Amino acid sequence: MLNQFSRTELLLGNAAMEKLAGSKVAVFGIGGVGGYVVEALARSGVGAFDLIDDDKVCLTNINRQIIATRKTVGRYKTDVMKERILEINPDAKVEIHNCFYLPETKDEFDFKEYDYVVDAVDTVTAKIQLVLEAQEAGVPIISSMGAGNKLDPSAFEVADIYKTSVCPLAKVMRRELKKRGVKHLKVVYSKEKALAPIEDMAISCRAHCICPPGAARKCTERRAIPGSTAFVPSVVGLIIAGEVVKDLTTKEMEEARKKMEEDLQKIKEEQTRKKEQTHE
Repeated sequence: MLNQFSRTELLLGNAAMEKLAGSKVAVFGIGGVGGYVVEALARSGVGAFDLIDDDKVCLTNINRQIIATRKTVGRYKTDVMKERILEINPDAKVEIHNCFYLPETKDEFDFKEYDYVVDAVDTVTAKIQLVLEAQEAGVPIISSMGAGNKLDPSAFEVADIYKTSVCPLAKVMRRELKKRGVKHLKVVYSKEKALAPIEDMAISCRAHCICPPGAARKCTERRAIPGSTAFVPSVVGLIIAGEVVKDLTTKEMEEARKKMEEDLQKIKEEQTRKKEQTHE
């Protein structure tokens, strides 16, 4: 029967769609990258989510975050994202955590519940802890490297962290993960050199902070405010979502393709047999 995921099923197959429907994905960071990860996973049929972010939608998020509109400014990003998921798939199960993930909060999460973990946060301490917790639980994880101050979405690629270059965040992650004995980590990164933001006090968040009331981490407390666009973090998020879907369903997709080829071969053989009988 036709449903909202029928076009996806044409490519992945029924077994893969059932696998996605039964999968639970945790996305840490529901911002420019993480929001698009969740959006694409919801539209791909993933059945359960844990959404983790302590931030509220700010007016300055509208340029790049799929959850940000004039109507959502001031609301928790997790709440807005949950609404979007349920509008796409009312059967989805969504848990939200309005907190900032750090080693101090790690015990609030049972990583063994997850089928996949997405790291879309922007602090090294949190990223390292996520990798350690996911790998200890035996759960696959993919991490987003730096997407700020960049303009070329086509430069992003999927790689192991130890095969990355240029990206300053990836460099720090390589060093810190090596210290901790982490052998592998799938990441999305870019070799594009980051641009320096144009200094303009008229649009400075530090000079004219408009963070929503109650925002846990205001821009005035951040070390640096990166420039951003609509077309870079979104692409990173979509690449990550694609990797999650493929990793979760590789076996099912391969079996579906193999069966389709076998069925086509049987049809061809039957057609050939009938033609030979006709000629006789």
